This record gives sequence, structure tokens and C-alpha cells, in this order.
Amino acid sequence: MTEPDLIPVPLTADHPEGTLTLDARTALDAGPGTEGTARWLRAVLGAATGLSLPDGTGPGAIRLRTSPGTEEEYGPEGYRLTVDGDGVLIDGGGPAGLFWGAQTLRQLLGPDAYRRAPLRPGADWELPYTTVTDRPRFGWRGLLLDVSRHFMPKEDVLRYLDLMAAHKLNVFHFHLTDDQGWRVQIRRYPKLTEDGAWRARSKWGHRASPLWDDTPHGGYYTQDDLREIVAYAADRHITVVPEIDIPGHSQAAIAAYPWLGNTDAVDTGALTVWDTWGVNPNVLAPTEEVLRFYEHVLEEVLEIFPSTFVHVGGDECPKDQWKASPAAQARIQELGVGDEDGLQSWFIRHFDRWLADRGRRLIGWDEILEGGLADGAAVSSWRGYGGGIAAAEAGHDVVMCPEQQVYLDHRQDGGEDEPVPIGFVRTLADVHRFEPVPPGLSEEAARHVLGTQANVWTEVMENRGRVDYQVFPRLVAFAEVAWSALPAPDARDTEGFLRRMETHYRRLDALGVAYRPPTGPTPWQRRPGLLGRPIEGAPPNV
Repeated sequence: MTEPDLIPVPLTADHPEGTLTLDARTALDAGPGTEGTARWLRAVLGAATGLSLPDGTGPGAIRLRTSPGTEEEYGPEGYRLTVDGDGVLIDGGGPAGLFWGAQTLRQLLGPDAYRRAPLRPGADWELPYTTVTDRPRFGWRGLLLDVSRHFMPKEDVLRYLDLMAAHKLNVFHFHLTDDQGWRVQIRRYPKLTEDGAWRARSKWGHRASPLWDDTPHGGYYTQDDLREIVAYAADRHITVVPEIDIPGHSQAAIAAYPWLGNTDAVDTGALTVWDTWGVNPNVLAPTEEVLRFYEHVLEEVLEIFPSTFVHVGGDECPKDQWKASPAAQARIQELGVGDEDGLQSWFIRHFDRWLADRGRRLIGWDEILEGGLADGAAVSSWRGYGGGIAAAEAGHDVVMCPEQQVYLDHRQDGGEDEPVPIGFVRTLADVHRFEPVPPGLSEEAARHVLGTQANVWTEVMENRGRVDYQVFPRLVAFAEVAWSALPAPDARDTEGFLRRMETHYRRLDALGVAYRPPTGPTPWQRRPGLLGRPIEGAPPNV
């Protein structure tokens, strides 16, 4: 029998009769290599329960181990969790597996284990007897957070890392630059944050809206802020993948350093950080000087972020300025790349080689397929499954994040009360039925699907509460899809998942998450009068 309130649902779970009591005498027996999870348990469960969990052994102790046998059977992120009359044993295939097992232990203690202080100081805590064995389906279980369109303070980013960890997500795609703001300090080029991190106003609602928020908006992370974020994530077995957009989505950088743009096609000196949304025509000039600039930027980025992958964007790069620029046309001839698509491919190939020379790997949106894909590049497939299928069949690694399924900025319901209703309707149940590996993909190509990712673009999310509303509870469904060995969508127990959500809403309440209630938005979550983006010619639910 599967415990009805465990999310993501584990590989196997058995719950015999009986309970174990945790009290002031409960010790924590941390084996070699388990110190990180021990610190986390004392900090998080200690705060919620009031138990000190001192070092010790004996009956009733919580024992933490990592064993080669568990790794052989379940992999480095797998674990076995046992609760019986002797105590608790979490045996991880590696440090990450142990940590995910500790997250399951927290769920078994009940929603109050997610609070920051005990509701009943001095009370004992009951754990049901349990045997859980578990491992993730995918190695890449990601969440993209766009902090360029609306800046999110460091404390809110750290909070989202905790929310990811609670749901066993392990890749944080940090979208740091775009037309609307540059968010990473680059010491060699201070104007990127002095000028490029701030805009005078912001479009209020979708780009078709006539409304404006005239409050200046901006912010950025110092390099020490980012090192703190990376270290905080690593303690939770989350990898931070930075994104620096090249060659499109670059108006903030061009506003700071106008020579980065196509100066013979547009007056780049008149550009400011963009204050509205959509696809921006201002793209980088295809010059050696621009390449050197971004190499210098990436040198500092690599010092901060140790991740194997570095995301370079590569999406939504209009070619109009290159077509109008005599310098760009001469560059096409000089490089022998054929046309403007070839010029975009030249940008990506250059940085693919540059990153590979430094032991890193490039990943970009599926537009990097245009003009030919760089040899070592991986693809984030966002325009449906097509780009990912083409890349995987050609032997390239892929992260599946199709807009139609897992863009969490899209609205959650078709009702008139949905705040700033963007794009497709994708309900909680819809996300739970998402399948990252498209049917018909060859077995060899399927091995190139690294995993899946939910994306959160913040054009119409002006603060943490709006982000919470759009992300939750759908991120919970996504986390189960990314972790659990679920059957095909037409055989998936989505009704069972929705029943388990009844308990999980209480966990989210304890964590202070301003999620969308299942009955619809509360009055203070609505945004009456703010235009969204219905898609013309689409089915009625779009």
C-alpha cells in the first residue's frame, strides 16, 4: 500500500501497524559522509519539533547512513527509509539520496513539521512504521526562475531553493539577464548593473495592456550574493545553472554598453532598459569585440557557478537588424555562414567551443538548432516537443520543458477571476498528466532526455505572492512527474494525486506559500482589469 500523502509518490512503500515516538531522548546517529543531512535535520526538524536531536545511538535513534549496496540498487539519489520499533534508518545511495530520504521523513511527521517553531512545545511526535524505497526517474528535475523581468530579492531566491528541496527538485535554472534587466554583478563591466539593472517603469499586465506601473524597478545580485545562493543550493543537492542571454534578449546590456548593438542599423545610444514585454528587435552585433565582451562576462560567471552546464539562451533572436546592417552582412560573407540563421549559429558554436575548453557544457533554447547545432550543445525544448525530438534523435542531450505543458506563467483556469490570464489553460491535473518523454522517441534517443523542467517567466509576476500563485500547487504535480516512475498519462492516477494534495496543501500552508486554492483565487489574488494573453484561433480552453 502506498502512503496516501507522500509526494512525490515513492517507488515502493509499506506501512505496517505501529508508530515510533520521537521525544527529548531521541538521538541522531550520523554515519560518515552524512553530516550535511544531519545539520539540515537538526536545523529544520529541530525548529519545528523543539527536539534537540543530540548525537547518540541506541533504541529509537534516527540513524543516517550511505551504503554502496543502496547506490548499486537505487543510484546516488536513491534511498531506503525504515521506521520501526528500533528507530529510524535512512540509507542513501549517496549524500543526495540520503537528503531526499530525510525529506520523506519530514513528510511522515505531518504538516506541522514544516513550521519554524513548535506549536506544542515539549510534545512528543509520532512516526508511522514505514518502509520506503525510492529513486528518481530523471537526473534533471528543474525549475527556471526568471528574475530579469521582475527582480526577486536574495531571501526570496533562498526560500525557493527550500521549496524545491521539499519537492526533490535538483536543478535551479537562474535566468539572470534579459531585455528588462541585468541581474549579475560583473566587475569588469560595472555599467551592466549600474545602468542595465534598472528600468524607469514597467508594463502593467500583458504587453497589449494600456496600463503602466511608473515605479522604477530593478536590482541585482552581487557576486557574493550569488556565491551564497550557490552554496545554499549545494547544501540541498541543487545545482544552479546560470543563464546569460546571447545573442537576443540583450537590450539591457546594449543600453549599458551601446557598442554591443548594431550601431549601423539603429541608434543604440538612445536605448534604455526595456520597460515592456515580448520579443525585442535589439540584438548583439556579430563582432569580435562582442565575443570578447561576453567571454569576459562568462569568465566571471564561471568563477561563481561550478555547474557543468551554462545556459546561453539563443532564443527569440529577430534577424531584422542583421539584415539591415552592412557590417552584419559583410560578416556573413567573411565567415561563410550563408545567412542570418548561420550567424546566430556562429554565435552559439563559438561559445560552445569556448565553454568546452573550460570543462563546461553549453545548453540553449531549441532555436539553437537553427543554422546547425553546435557539437557539444544540449537543448532546452520549449516550443513543444519538436526541437527536443530532433536534438535527441541527432544524439544531443535534451531537457524537456514544452511551453504548452509546463510554463507556469500560463493560467491555471479559464475563469474570469484568474489574475492576468496568460496563454494556455493548464490545470493542476493537466500538469500531473504531462509526460516528458514523447511517445515514439527511439530507445537510443530517449536516453538523451536528461529530464524535465518547469519554467516561470515573471512578466506579470511583480512580487513573491504572484510567483507563489502561479507556481503552486502546479509545481507539486510537476515534481511528481519528474521524480516518480508514473505510468503513461492515460493510466496515471491523477485522482489519487489530487487526494494526496489535500494533505499537501496543509504543508504548503505551514511553509507560507500563497498558492492558488483549489476553489479559485481569493479576492486579494485577483487582478481585475489587467489584460492577459488569450491565444487567437486556439481551442476554447486557451
